[in-house]
Amino acid sequence: MLNVNPRYLVNAKGRKTAVVLSMKEYRLLMEHIEDLEDTLEMDIAVRTETEFQDYREIRAELKAEGKL
Repeated sequence: MLNVNPRYLVNAKGRKTAVVLSMKEYRLLMEHIEDLEDTLEMDIAVRTETEFQDYREIRAELKAEGKL
């Protein structure tokens, strides 16, 4: 679970207008968002892809191309 302790900036009327996070909290939040984006992209790929290539085939191709 993501643990952040936000602090709020308020205007003259007492309405919240901004949030302040520590750099550590900000970095953790950004990592969490990136992980969620990766998960969503993987879900979309699994649902929409009709063919998958075997890992060994991909590895052999990359070796043949000099990328591994």
